[in-house]
Amino acid sequence: MAVREKAVREKAGREKAGHPKIMRMSVEQPLWRALAGYRVLTMLYAVGFFATAYDGFQRPWVAVAYYCVLFVWTLATLPWVANAASCTKRFLAADLTIALTGILLTPFADTHERVQSGGPTLPSIWTAGAVLAFAIKGGWRWAAFASTLVAVVNLVERGTPARDTVHNVILVWVASIAIGYVVEVARASERTLARALEIEAATRERERLARDIHDSVLQVLAMVQRRGAVLAAEAGELGRMAGEQEVALRALVSAGLVPEPGAPGTAVHAAGESGPDALDAPDPVDLRTLLVPYATSTITLSEPGAPVPLARAAAKELAAAVGAALDNVRKHAGEGARAWILVEDEPDSVVVTVRDDGPGIPEGRLAQAEGEGRLGVAQSIRGRLRDLGGDAELISVPGQGTEVELKVPKDTRAARGKAERR
Repeated sequence: MAVREKAVREKAGREKAGHPKIMRMSVEQPLWRALAGYRVLTMLYAVGFFATAYDGFQRPWVAVAYYCVLFVWTLATLPWVANAASCTKRFLAADLTIALTGILLTPFADTHERVQSGGPTLPSIWTAGAVLAFAIKGGWRWAAFASTLVAVVNLVERGTPARDTVHNVILVWVASIAIGYVVEVARASERTLARALEIEAATRERERLARDIHDSVLQVLAMVQRRGAVLAAEAGELGRMAGEQEVALRALVSAGLVPEPGAPGTAVHAAGESGPDALDAPDPVDLRTLLVPYATSTITLSEPGAPVPLARAAAKELAAAVGAALDNVRKHAGEGARAWILVEDEPDSVVVTVRDDGPGIPEGRLAQAEGEGRLGVAQSIRGRLRDLGGDAELISVPGQGTEVELKVPKDTRAARGKAERR
């Protein structure tokens, strides 16, 4: 209970902080609204038709009493046909009973000649609304059950299976079953889409966590392993254990497992401005202020003379990708290698280039490293840029160093939307 209350508080905090709430659109909700309108219109049609033919009824008071009940019932039960949850089985049974009762009362209210000649029943086409409610609620099987009852009662009311009666019965039967089948297909499609969205969200969150782990935990473990290897006794044992944990953690990060939505421990949306919901924060920052700390005696930063505005979280992700590229320089080119950072402020995008004078990357080494679970380039650099709607291009010539070009659009929302449509 405490865990659930904490999750509710965290969710409320994210919504209050400006993180949008994920809304699921029901594909069947428009059908319920259409059904509510259909019931009202067909009720008014039945009453209006009776009013125009009042003098022709044998016992008009029977029809008047029925239409009073039909009028009150139709308006009073509008909330019950608002959605599938409120449309209960008890309501469906009562609704269909009123329709069937109206059909059976028709011979008592109207003349025998008009009944035999194919005149309309008291509920007229309102009856189809009761059958459609079964179709939308339970699918084609429920629709077949309700339309079959209507067919039987219509045949009882007429006494003989006349051509027009059979025609109307078959029309209602086929139409209701078809609508019920369409509703079932729509529900299945909605569940499939919801599952796909949950998997995509969980995958994006796993990739973001993998980048954070690579930039922090894995770097520390690798450093402990290297330092412990040159020491003896307990320090050496600590380095060995750190190396084992690094291998295990890399395997876990690169496994690509997507947890089941709703499972304990699953976090699809992370709080804090590093999550995907904060990429479009309205308050931009000057990217130069985030890159200045990287400048050292061996790293040269070249930047424009004017501020380079970028959305706060997008700027942080871009700066983190630059940091990951510099980590690769230190790791593979050595502590004494020189590197250059060039910032270019273009009209629609920001381009940051990181170049070093190291030995370069052998051909095929990146694919091999990714297969071994070393996701520095795949996640910490390219993954970050992909989430921002940008791209990262890596050019390396053995013996001539490596150049990483990071390009981020200034309108990250539009760029991510375009990338997703592809």
